[in-house]
Amino acid sequence: MPQITVFRPYPFQVGQKITIEGGPRRGDWEVIGVSDTHVRLKCPVSLREFEWPLFCYVVGEKDLDPWPQRH
Repeated sequence: MPQITVFRPYPFQVGQKITIEGGPRRGDWEVIGVSDTHVRLKCPVSLREFEWPLFCYVVGEKDLDPWPQRH
């Protein structure tokens, strides 16, 4: 039987602080808006805001101090 990897869209919630660990969106973000199809994120360092189609999947949670981190 082949091994199957299953992904589910992550249920973002406004006010969440997240860290993306790879790709062009990597870094620390605050979730400032969520719709059925998009998530709006704000960079806590530059204060820039971006809206993207839902794209992330949770891989785990951890305590991260300090947040945001300077990358």
